[in-house]
Amino acid sequence: MTSTKDMSSQSDISKLKTESDGSFNRAASSVRNFITNDGKFTPEKGRYHLYVAYACPWATRTLITRKLKGLEDFIPVSAVSPHLGAEGWPFKNADPSWADADNDPEHPHFQHVKDLYLLADPNYGGRFTVPILWDKKLDTIVNNESSEIIRIFNTAFNHLLPADKAAVDIYPVAHRQQIDSINEWVYDTVNNGVYKCGFAQSQSAYEDAVYPLFKSLDRLEEMLKDKDYLVGNTLTEADIRLFVTTIRFDPAYVGHFKCNLRDIRHGYPNIHLWMRKLYWNNDAFKSTTKFDHIKETYYSAQITVNPSRVVAAGPVPHIEPL
Repeated sequence: MTSTKDMSSQSDISKLKTESDGSFNRAASSVRNFITNDGKFTPEKGRYHLYVAYACPWATRTLITRKLKGLEDFIPVSAVSPHLGAEGWPFKNADPSWADADNDPEHPHFQHVKDLYLLADPNYGGRFTVPILWDKKLDTIVNNESSEIIRIFNTAFNHLLPADKAAVDIYPVAHRQQIDSINEWVYDTVNNGVYKCGFAQSQSAYEDAVYPLFKSLDRLEEMLKDKDYLVGNTLTEADIRLFVTTIRFDPAYVGHFKCNLRDIRHGYPNIHLWMRKLYWNNDAFKSTTKFDHIKETYYSAQITVNPSRVVAAGPVPHIEPL
């Protein structure tokens, strides 16, 4: 897909704009459809495709949920190269240097994620982000908001799944109010908080983000005392949404984003244990965490934060054993 319009502000992370006070304000995802039995997008095996970057915490939410729900045969996945560049996320044919990146099997000539957005809407004005849940039948985007994609995966295909996978419920009715409450402040101060630290363009904007981040980590540390999960005694989306940030914390956010009041492994023993149990005991978390992708994108792609593109060697190991 080609266009004469300058779309670099939509694809080039080095052109990411901050507010007048130097703070980073993330734009909301803009494609927000759902898969329902009676709507435009109906649940069908093989109809949908998921596009992700293993580096991206938002996309990794969807990978974890897809595996927990046993949707691997229902929804195939394509992962881009971690070399996020001026044209955005590249497929393998645009960046053959990365061995386990994929091409787009639905559109083999496409080179970047932005091509999907422009096919779905030639006038699309948002950023070219992942994840993308794609409808192969209508050749368009269903949804690009990870928090909604994981809820689609949680319920939309249950009637087509084996009983054990249909029974997996990461957003149980009994705990929804508590999950929603936790999600709200964890998103603002932790999931997005690390980005507000890293992309801050003034000292005051950085400090306005970094201290609330660690206040929330302190709060989470207390919540996870003698617990395996954040809510009740069951794995929920609150755990998934927190995990994708904490697993990146020591390898990327401590150094690259200056989130360095404490690290997870030494400063937060309860969070550290909770995170390691999820990683080592549940393959949905371990198999979707690729530290080489994570470090390559954060250190080499975000050149406004790290102009040298030198990738940090540590920590060693990336995650400690149980």
